[in-house]
Amino acid sequence: APPGNTIGFVMSEGCACVWPTFTICDAEQQPILRIHTPCCGIGCCECSPQYPVKSLDGVDVGVIQKQWSGFAKEMFTDADNFGITFPLDMDVKAKGTMMGALFLIDFLFFEKSQNNNH
Repeated sequence: APPGNTIGFVMSEGCACVWPTFTICDAEQQPILRIHTPCCGIGCCECSPQYPVKSLDGVDVGVIQKQWSGFAKEMFTDADNFGITFPLDMDVKAKGTMMGALFLIDFLFFEKSQNNNH
C-alpha cells in the first residue's frame, strides 16, 4: 500500500498480558482472522509456542510460531526467531497485517524490559 494508507489493524480481546485473542481486521476495522494465544505462549518455558491463525468460523488458515533458538541465545540475547505460514492465495493486505501481529506478539511476550528510560 502507498505510504499513509492503512492496510489493517490488530486488536486485542481480553487482557493483553494473559492469553489474549488477537483479531486481525481489514482497513475498515472489520474482523477477518483471529489469533489464539497458547497457555505457554508467553515465553515462560523452553518451547516453541504456536499461535494458530483461524478464520472467523474457526478454520485453521495459518500459524505464527516462535522458534526455540537454543539455551545460550535465549538466555543471553534478546534476539528471537519466528516463523509464519499462511495460504499463498491470502489477500496481501491480510498477510501484511499478520506480519504486524507477529511483531506485536514478539513485543508483548518476548522482549525484555531494558529500564533505560527511553
